[in-house]
Amino acid sequence: VQLVESGGGLVQPGGSLRLSCAASGFTFSSYAMRWYRQAPGKEREWVASISSTGGSTNYADSVKGRFTISRANAANTVYLQMNSLKPEDTAVYFCRAAIIDRFYWGQGTQVTVSS
Repeated sequence: VQLVESGGGLVQPGGSLRLSCAASGFTFSSYAMRWYRQAPGKEREWVASISSTGGSTNYADSVKGRFTISRANAANTVYLQMNSLKPEDTAVYFCRAAIIDRFYWGQGTQVTVSS
């Protein structure tokens, strides 16, 4: 199993970024996926989830209405569209797959929101 995040960077407050997580090594379309983030000095926190088909999504209250999780099963990729970014969104963002009894994480991508 391999998860590779990309799309992070430096953006001004109010800006947008789209993160991608490319998955391989498992039947991607059979599993729900999640995005997490970890800010400096803080614990990793859940951001958003999407069902295996993409028909169901859930969001942390802190990002609801600003972030959108989606997936392209044909491309084995899950996305996180982030709009109206705030400085408090600064963190390393990770995607996660839960397969049978194990969690798999990517290496993360840094998002910095600053003027």
